[in-house]
Amino acid sequence: MSEQTLDIEGMTCASCANRIERKLNKLPGVEASVNYATEKASVRSEGVSRDELVAAVEAAGYAVRSPAAPPQRDPLLQRLLISAALALPVLVLSMAPALQFPNWQWLVLALGAPVALWGAWPFHRAAAMNLRHGAVTMDTLVSVGVLAALGWSLYALFFGMAGRTGMRMEITLLGHPSQGAGEIYLEVAAIVTVFVLAGRWVEHRAKRESGAALQALLELGAKEASLLRDGVETRVPVAQLQVGDRVVVRPGEKIPADGLVVEGSSAVDASMLSGESVPVEVGPGDTVVGATVNASGRLVVEVRRVGGDTELARMGRLLEQAQSGKAEVQRLADRVSSVFVPVVFGLAAIAFAGWLIAGAPLEVAFTAAVTTLIIACPCALGLATPTALLVGTGRGAQLGILIRGPQVLEQTRRIDTVVLDKTGTVTEGRMRVSDVVPASGVARETLLALAAGAEDGSEHPVGRAIASASPFTPAESFASHPGAGVQAVVEGRLVVAGKLGWLMSDWSIATDELEPAAARLERSGATVVGIAADGRMLGLIAVADTVKEGSAAAIASLRALGLTPVLLTGDNEGAARAVAAAVGIDDVRAGVTPAGKLEAIRDLQAHGRVVAMVGDGVNDAAALAAADLGLAMGGGTDAAIAASDITIVSGDLRVVPDAVRLARRTLGVIRGNLFWAFAYNVAALPVAMLALLNPIVAGAAMAFSSVFVVLNSLRLRGFQASAR
Repeated sequence: MSEQTLDIEGMTCASCANRIERKLNKLPGVEASVNYATEKASVRSEGVSRDELVAAVEAAGYAVRSPAAPPQRDPLLQRLLISAALALPVLVLSMAPALQFPNWQWLVLALGAPVALWGAWPFHRAAAMNLRHGAVTMDTLVSVGVLAALGWSLYALFFGMAGRTGMRMEITLLGHPSQGAGEIYLEVAAIVTVFVLAGRWVEHRAKRESGAALQALLELGAKEASLLRDGVETRVPVAQLQVGDRVVVRPGEKIPADGLVVEGSSAVDASMLSGESVPVEVGPGDTVVGATVNASGRLVVEVRRVGGDTELARMGRLLEQAQSGKAEVQRLADRVSSVFVPVVFGLAAIAFAGWLIAGAPLEVAFTAAVTTLIIACPCALGLATPTALLVGTGRGAQLGILIRGPQVLEQTRRIDTVVLDKTGTVTEGRMRVSDVVPASGVARETLLALAAGAEDGSEHPVGRAIASASPFTPAESFASHPGAGVQAVVEGRLVVAGKLGWLMSDWSIATDELEPAAARLERSGATVVGIAADGRMLGLIAVADTVKEGSAAAIASLRALGLTPVLLTGDNEGAARAVAAAVGIDDVRAGVTPAGKLEAIRDLQAHGRVVAMVGDGVNDAAALAAADLGLAMGGGTDAAIAASDITIVSGDLRVVPDAVRLARRTLGVIRGNLFWAFAYNVAALPVAMLALLNPIVAGAAMAFSSVFVVLNSLRLRGFQASAR
């Protein structure tokens, strides 16, 4: 079985993805899954060429993008801008009688018809495709409403009274059936098209950006490597590395591929992949993972895995799998219109037939039917989601909250559990001195100053944390012992700093007095460094990843919203329990791998939980994508941010409850908008069916409902963040 991915163009809703999937799976030997959110088809096939797969997609009415196709300007944005430029004068002339010069209606026709036909073409095409499969969506409602408005206008211009010189649009509440052919609706056709195009473009852009997670993950790896052959180093692209090659990795460089250390010792910062806050000591015989960072010494690494076999590539597959399995929430407007559209069609048909049966002229029956369709045209419906989303996300941006799109919002109302990564989310994500334990008779300031001076020459993250903890006198000499500690002459004294076992075995320094304190600190997850001078133990310095200011308050706010917090981390049990106790979390899951994080999310979901995930590292990306709601801290990696639904720009955990409240408030406004958008139109439907509604009132009703929707959405500008 071969596996390949097709980039699909032309999908407008989840039913499109289902249609393509069914078409592909009809081919013998093909197993296909189509994801509407990522616009990709994942295909496993045997004996079926790519050309056959592309032909099947095209037979369903869609297209496949070439992977090598250069990026083009957004065609939807072009269509929106051109349509808006043409529609604006149509609206102004139609709604301002003072500007209606002789034969103005023909200019409006010349400007409005291209918008109704070309501008709304995506909706017409989708409506026709859905009709062939017996389905109706918002595209159907838009298409029928726009075409009805255009068709009525053409009828009124060429067969009614609207085409006469000196015609003016009179705005009256009620009309008479015989006057219906004296009005045109070109402004309705044009403006509805522009509004719905604008909403579709906002959604399209958000959906397109959500596919950036995999690209961000792949870009995390090293681009070049120092290949070592016959004692000579050569810089080569990482793609040229082969299993068995040896590469040199200097301090600060990324390890280019998964491999085995054959020379040198160092501390490797794997927090981006594993979530482990303390750099891992490695030496000959230890395995290392590509994309992790060499923090201190020079390493020679023998490559063991390259390309798609690396840990980074495996995490990419995990992320893609998580995204593919994430159910896309169908748009609220589609769900409502699936019922509303058939009802409107039925009412229009009843009005048409009823007037004919009653003996009225054909013109009266046509007036009643078309007015019924137009009053249901979704002008406000097209605004309901994007206006609330734009105002809500705009207010969110001011507060440091980025909401990816409308598909995110429903989940915020349903979530009951919040899973939080530890390193970089609840904690600072960088090493700091957390505790100082002087020996008897030693001043705390003396202990810190001597330790800082000794560690000043160290490149190890733990040493750098100690060096930054106190003013110090520069060391006169310095020597590093990789994996053990350092020695230096500070203020004329020989100072050694490192593991207690090393101080005892290599320096014969008694550590008995401080061993109970060291054990206590290590149980809390801290890294303990012993400090001695001139053969005497001075004390202990503990270095740990510290809890962020406000994390405890954030957890309390999440609980107040009815959410249960869970701490999930790749760090050790002691460090995780200490942090959880400090911030008020009871459920702790430590020592979890990136794949384990994904499994933990799915396990919670399998037990009926609706899960939000908060994280910041590459190791969180798959879990963020698999969660019902993913929130990424803005100080984290591009992969985590791209895989999330909401991004907290500041990285302040206290903003997470605000993000949930804002998303829920925005969803409430959208639902209110949808209700009132239909309510205005539904209230006028009986009047339209009686052919007593002046055609222009249909446009006025939609304009009024649109104004209401916009004003209702603007209320979100008053959303206030919780006090810091």
